[in-house]
Amino acid sequence: MTTPLAHGPRVHAIAAWDVPLTRRAVVSLAETIERLLAWKARLEGVGRAIESGDCWSGPAAQSAATALAETSAVSAAVGRALDESLSAYHRLAAQAELAQDLATQALSSIRLLADGEAAPAAVLAEAALGHAASAAAAAESAGDALAGLGVVTAFASLGFVDAVAPADFWDLMGHVPVMGPIQAPDLPSPRPPAEIATWWAGLSVAAQHALIAVSPAAVGALDGVPAWARDRANRRVLDRALRDPTIPAAQASTAGVVARRIAAEEAAGRQVQLHLLDLAGDRVALAVGDLDTADAVALLVPGIANTPGKSLGELVTRARRISEAATASDAGTTVATMVWLGYNPPSGVIGLSRGPAEQGGTALAAALDGLAAARTATATGTPRTTVVAHSYGTVVVDEAADAPGMLDADALALLGSPIMEDDAASLEVPEVFDAASSGDPVVRIPFGNTESDSYGSTALPVTGDMGHSDYFEEDYPTLAAIGEVVTGRRNPE
Repeated sequence: MTTPLAHGPRVHAIAAWDVPLTRRAVVSLAETIERLLAWKARLEGVGRAIESGDCWSGPAAQSAATALAETSAVSAAVGRALDESLSAYHRLAAQAELAQDLATQALSSIRLLADGEAAPAAVLAEAALGHAASAAAAAESAGDALAGLGVVTAFASLGFVDAVAPADFWDLMGHVPVMGPIQAPDLPSPRPPAEIATWWAGLSVAAQHALIAVSPAAVGALDGVPAWARDRANRRVLDRALRDPTIPAAQASTAGVVARRIAAEEAAGRQVQLHLLDLAGDRVALAVGDLDTADAVALLVPGIANTPGKSLGELVTRARRISEAATASDAGTTVATMVWLGYNPPSGVIGLSRGPAEQGGTALAAALDGLAAARTATATGTPRTTVVAHSYGTVVVDEAADAPGMLDADALALLGSPIMEDDAASLEVPEVFDAASSGDPVVRIPFGNTESDSYGSTALPVTGDMGHSDYFEEDYPTLAAIGEVVTGRRNPE
């Protein structure tokens, strides 16, 4: 006879669980959350378009905007509940798998032995029951997260069923913490851009706007927050600076330059986004186009002697030329180019060091991570991202590649580079291009240049009469080639 096993029927039941079905259910729930996130992002985009008054205005538009804001708040509440439930379901699946494995081992361990020699089987059975209890607790937590929203949860294959009547919209509205006057949520402690992006995407549109109103400087500087939100936040900061009579003269001057440049671009019918405004730190990032939706994104990283107050106009012109060249190379690709002065370039060549590039490299890596994370979290598609670095800006890219993690870009275009270390492979991106004209005195500095055959980058077309700043000029071949790099139309060798 077989040695008796305590709780034998329960152990047999655990061994018969359909754990793969549970795993598939967890995957389905995760996909549902992803689809909800994409729907929420599209919904909020429509809400912003209505709010702007560009496509619709009047009482009906206001009613529609209010309804969309309420729907966004509900979707945020549902999303939070689904995330909490998914976390519990992950625990459930893991515990169920362990319990089933131990139960199967316990049943296999029973032998026709003398009484008392089934101890190993008994130990395995007790362990299986313990993990089964943990799975049951996780199932209950998963159900609790959704029960208040009226969501049916069922894991009949494991014997856990918790079903309640489906909720309608107004039932769900009752679970939105605040409607009407919105209490701005607390800003998170410093976190990686991916975590910031997930946190922001989980907020309702009302909570997002409340944060922009209450803490514009903080929101405007958060890598991982979508560009539309950073733009609105930074414009608030800019407006305050323009009205502040006590602001230092240098900061007031830079604020004026930024405001006039935005006004000029918008007067010409171009969309611009103020992605970064740090007047005290003399740092600005201004984009031409929509960073949240563009198929291709390019960051222009300038070199020495460039400041927002002195150089923004010329740099935006270069960014615009890059966009035009990209569009010329592929008319079906939408493009956004950003002047990225997120660091303080050296003021001149005397005493030049890599110190500013080290600080700038860390900031550039975070900015790239933030752009990618924001697009991922809002399910707005992954753009092709290119960094176009000029002069000392290429050194910033060199240092950015040394920051922890991979550089979140698809291509680099290094223009007039003076001081690169290692080789192109060390820059961590699939495509590295360079432009180094024989007429450019900077590339003749003997410190290790991209034009060396051993560096491993792909040369862009230049002419011998090009100077250090001519890579962006329309009369030379390099600009069109940069456009092809941005859209992915130029193949690396």
